[in-house]
Amino acid sequence: MSDQKEKELQDDPEQNDPEQDNLDQNDLEQDDLEKKYLEKKYRERDPYERDYPVREPGMSAAEYDRLYFRRWRYDDYDDKDYDYNAEREEEEVESFDDDDEDDVFDFGGQQEEDKAATSKAWGGVFTRATDSRVEKFTESISFDRRLYEVDIRGSIAHARMLCDVGFLTAEEFGQIESGLVAIRGEIELGQFNFCVEFEDIHMHIERALIDRIGDVGRKLHTGRSRNDQVVTDLRMWMRDSLERVDLLLIGLQSAFVGRCDSDFDFVVPAYTHTRRAQPVLLPHVWLAYCEKLERDRGRLRDCLRRVNILGLGAAALAGTSIPIDRQKTAEYLKFDSVAANSLDVSSDRDFVLEAAFCLVEIAIHMSAFAEDWILWSTAEFNFIRLPQTFCTGSSIMPQKINPDVLELIRGKSARVVGNLQTLIVLTKGLPLAYNRDLQEDKQPIFDSFDTIESILSVAAPLVAGMTVKKHSLRRQLDIGYLDATTLMEHFIKQGIPQRTAHGIVGRIVRDAIRRKKPLRKFSMSDFKCLYSDFNLDAYKVINPYNAVNEMQSYGSTAPEQVKFQINKWKEKLNLNNPINELQQEEEIPPEKNNQQTGE
Repeated sequence: MSDQKEKELQDDPEQNDPEQDNLDQNDLEQDDLEKKYLEKKYRERDPYERDYPVREPGMSAAEYDRLYFRRWRYDDYDDKDYDYNAEREEEEVESFDDDDEDDVFDFGGQQEEDKAATSKAWGGVFTRATDSRVEKFTESISFDRRLYEVDIRGSIAHARMLCDVGFLTAEEFGQIESGLVAIRGEIELGQFNFCVEFEDIHMHIERALIDRIGDVGRKLHTGRSRNDQVVTDLRMWMRDSLERVDLLLIGLQSAFVGRCDSDFDFVVPAYTHTRRAQPVLLPHVWLAYCEKLERDRGRLRDCLRRVNILGLGAAALAGTSIPIDRQKTAEYLKFDSVAANSLDVSSDRDFVLEAAFCLVEIAIHMSAFAEDWILWSTAEFNFIRLPQTFCTGSSIMPQKINPDVLELIRGKSARVVGNLQTLIVLTKGLPLAYNRDLQEDKQPIFDSFDTIESILSVAAPLVAGMTVKKHSLRRQLDIGYLDATTLMEHFIKQGIPQRTAHGIVGRIVRDAIRRKKPLRKFSMSDFKCLYSDFNLDAYKVINPYNAVNEMQSYGSTAPEQVKFQINKWKEKLNLNNPINELQQEEEIPPEKNNQQTGE
């Protein structure tokens, strides 16, 4: 059979309709006889002598019969002896109401087949082409083409499984695999033609495969539906994306830990209610970000367990009568397990929402980090200097160095939050099983992954390139009475009740505020005037540096605790460089040692 003839048979739904009698279209004489015979028999059965239209050339007898609302079987009669059963006819007519008639036989007033409709993979029952506006409205190729690699990978595994169970020969599998690999190469090289007529990436690849290898390509879709195919593709794509995000999180953690040695001697104010609270070592701040990012990594790993479940083989929603081997497919595609309910597979987007939430948590943490560093880099705080390579300027104010990267990290996080909201609203209340609404799940989750990856990719080098403004930090440590809490706890350790100690230190700080002096500049007599039992031991805990050294609890900002945590993180991230010993250099204010000795 010629390729042209094969294409015509494929594109003609009448040729593929099992209800047709496959009359020879060229045998006009036989066709004319049958037409006259049918018209005669209809008139014999119809008491109203309806004027039946003449059957159009090329219309089969079965089509003529369906089109004019008569349900009778050709095996009930032959040309010589037709036995009309009036009772049966009356029962069939009564069981066929007007609404059913409209639903089953509505061909839109079109009696001639529109062959353009059958180019669709789902176009078997359709006789009219899809409106071009509908094609543009329903297409997803503009955004789901990025699934091409996982779609091809999944199709190769599916074909290999079909070969294993005997639905493809080894030669056919080889043709399919080679064809799919070639298509992947064309897409990667930008030589593949995408068009809205083929709707999505799945139909594009299947159509290209059929064009390349013919009928063998038509066997690929055996035992699967686009419903389970798209779920499988999305799970594979998300599995890869989760792993990429995890690596980026490790990179950012490494950037923070990489600063800890050089920043170990710096003490900074920590805040509650955006008010100065207590002093902490600067590496303690960096490790706080690492802890948040580690929880993010844990959520991604946990999410991955529910993402890495194979849905392929569930078909449209009920499974398939083809004896496929889903476990084998899962092994080929490295899925941990196989989904147990075919109806659930088509409708399940829990894994998409869960991943979107995990990305929201990352976005929130990164937004808070950006806000911290935007404030810290202002002239009012003056704690850090951002690398100019990650800043921009003003078109009108020549002195400006703006933290645009951090601002965009903060701003882009809103998109990730909005995408989760979109997915929640999209999926709420959808009935089982697949609904076309679910096509809209891809753009939000794609955008969330893209946004988070872009944020993390600029955050790590920005962290590594930041400079601590050490002199400014040290000048500001006296602001806010950061050592007050440690002084209160010293009194508690001397046996004074907490509330009483709180009141004593409150009075001392109130007097210091009135006199505009830091506690470290109070003399012993100043303290004794406010609290008569004040002694030299209490004097030794005053000063932010001394306050940091007084900490003892696990996970605190005590130097030994922070040193332990730094080494732990280095081991975890394979950054096994021993931490530098705490140095007492000229950068450390001399009053630290003086205060420790009480001088």
